[in-house]
Amino acid sequence: CLADLREVMNIPENYDVFFLGGGATLQFTMIPANFLTPGKVADYCRTGTWSNKACSDAKKLGKVNVYFDGAESNFSTLPDPKSVKPSENSAYLYLCSNETIGGIEWQDFPDTGDVPLIADMSSDLISRPVDVSKFAMIYGGVQKNLGPAGATLLIIRHDMLDRRNSNLTAYMDYGLHAAGKGLYNTPPVFSIWGVKLVLEWIKKNGGAEGMLKRAEAKSAMLYNVIDEGKDFFRSPVDPRYRSRMNVVFRLPNEELEAKFVEESKAAGMLGLKGHRSVGGLRASIYNALPQESVATLCDFMKDFARKNG
Repeated sequence: CLADLREVMNIPENYDVFFLGGGATLQFTMIPANFLTPGKVADYCRTGTWSNKACSDAKKLGKVNVYFDGAESNFSTLPDPKSVKPSENSAYLYLCSNETIGGIEWQDFPDTGDVPLIADMSSDLISRPVDVSKFAMIYGGVQKNLGPAGATLLIIRHDMLDRRNSNLTAYMDYGLHAAGKGLYNTPPVFSIWGVKLVLEWIKKNGGAEGMLKRAEAKSAMLYNVIDEGKDFFRSPVDPRYRSRMNVVFRLPNEELEAKFVEESKAAGMLGLKGHRSVGGLRASIYNALPQESVATLCDFMKDFARKNG
């Protein structure tokens, strides 16, 4: 499984790759516990729910600078990657590559120079080619694009382990896990086995480049329906940063949105209700979802707009 990951993601040799349990949420604490050393500050791009949770946990363990706060735009946009400059004395700059709830995704990533760049890629792992060498650490829960829930993938550049705090308890220590290839305690073996099977499928379907083509085709279909029906549908996201994994949209009022959810459910389409924290509607179109399913949704959206517009 690890060999397949290195192949599909083109992970350089100077990175450790292993799985842990505890979900990606555990990494919200492990990252600052390991790398937010005394006298340093951690830069966080707060672009939605998940990066906000990570930022909140880091604040309990050390000094945090909210480099970018998307709350000012209701989490509808991102900073220009080319303009991102970490703080002086920064331990690392943290971002979430795709915010599932807000439907916003980094299309490119900042060059942070000597400051380590750390990314939560839980919801868009292997949905596109990524230059791993840009990052000091990439992590993500596998349950969106890579397999059953239970395992979290970690990719950590070797030199990062020399920067970690020295007073860590055993399970919190990345160095211990890297040295044991994730076998310090019993790993989530069923989930990892599932990842291996999914990686075999990805390789047969064009690898990361093939997944990008699938994602671009599916998301373009939905965004075309939204943009062409702008008198009825509305996308709350800056078009430059629209997610290819989670397409969020609104209707003219909440009553119509509730009706949309009920009628789509009756038509055999589930999970289209937006997250309870933001409302609206959301279509999650991860790697495994076939294009035919998206076409069915697009037809339903057009028909619903004709009947209710």
